[in-house]
Amino acid sequence: EECAVFQCRGCRAVLGDSLHLCAQEERRLGLLACLKVTDDVAWEDSLMVGLEGALLGSAYNALSCRSCGLIVGLILYSTFSDLAHLRGFFCFFKDSILCYLLKNKMIIEASKLNFPALTLKE
Repeated sequence: EECAVFQCRGCRAVLGDSLHLCAQEERRLGLLACLKVTDDVAWEDSLMVGLEGALLGSAYNALSCRSCGLIVGLILYSTFSDLAHLRGFFCFFKDSILCYLLKNKMIIEASKLNFPALTLKE
């Protein structure tokens, strides 16, 4: 099995890993949902509300890298039923993270990887 460490695209701080993936990636939003993240991930106390696109009407907390401040994802608080299975998880934007593949010792953009299908939604 291919294991990966998720890194911030801005500064390469370690944010999480593929062992904590807990939901099938959300392709429309380019999200990876994780159960746990490292201490290098911070989240805003105040809720934001999506004003357009797939997050329209959803309430969420922004996730950022503690080291460089880059917004790397979100935690959905309230959303429509098609994204409800992601509520409460740490969701990384694939465009904001890099993956260090442990087996190959390579760094690759997360957006270029396909992660295994998980069945948490059901």
